[in-house]
Amino acid sequence: MSQNKPCFGLLGFPLSHTMSPPIHERLFALSGKANGYDYRVFELPAEGLHTHIKELLACKGFNITIPHKLNIIPYLDKLSKTAQRYGAVNTVLCRDQEGKSVGYNTDVDGFLHSVENLNCDLSKPVLIAGGGGVARMFAIECALHGAHVTIAVRRIKPETEALQRDILSLAPGSQVSITTLDKLPEKEFELLINATPVGMYPHMGKSPVPADFLSQVKAVFEAVYNPTDTQLLLDARKMGCKTEGGMAMLVWQAAAAHTIWDGSNYTSVQIEKVIKEMTGLMEQRFQQSVEEKGEN
Repeated sequence: MSQNKPCFGLLGFPLSHTMSPPIHERLFALSGKANGYDYRVFELPAEGLHTHIKELLACKGFNITIPHKLNIIPYLDKLSKTAQRYGAVNTVLCRDQEGKSVGYNTDVDGFLHSVENLNCDLSKPVLIAGGGGVARMFAIECALHGAHVTIAVRRIKPETEALQRDILSLAPGSQVSITTLDKLPEKEFELLINATPVGMYPHMGKSPVPADFLSQVKAVFEAVYNPTDTQLLLDARKMGCKTEGGMAMLVWQAAAAHTIWDGSNYTSVQIEKVIKEMTGLMEQRFQQSVEEKGEN
């Protein structure tokens, strides 16, 4: 760790294809700190967190991805309201004004900025494909905005019903329905959110919903960012839906982390430029990976 520069980093496993270092490098440059930081990658399996927590908390701040978004919580002094609400942390400020470590959830910031780009009204019906951790955040946030939320999963499990109860407890009076992906309701939706890994590299060419279902949808938010154009996004554009891919959420949540760390703020124009740059870089990496594996 550099003794002269503030240390930041990313905690997760595996991290061989992470886009976080170039995104944060770009954001530091935009805030005039291009050479004033040390951004590291802490690639640790779940069982490695305990032995490296002191090193992590010696940083100024760090980002977190799977499998540590829940595991980090016992090691922190405080949680922000959103981290408490979603039970997950993806950004840490190691020392606040009181010297306390604080966990935040900036995924929600990334999501809401992405939806802004779609001009969606979150008080209208929303369909969420998937029932995992990120789906929970999407569902709760939409319910808090007044949406009638429909959660569509492959199979309805006890965890799915528990998620429904969680949403209703956090957003009293909201409407939450559960269905399966093979029995989607025949109604209009303001927004479809894909919170499943369906369509993600290397399992491309698949979509969580049939293409003709998208005639019932105004806009689509795709949480997957690799590849840039998933089958869902391709189908949605053919049906005339507005679309937004996962890179927007990734960059906006990173920008929110910088605001927490050092008060940096960015304009929408700046962030849109970073999204385009990172999309281009990811596509370049994707193509190299395909060529190395002889997949074209």
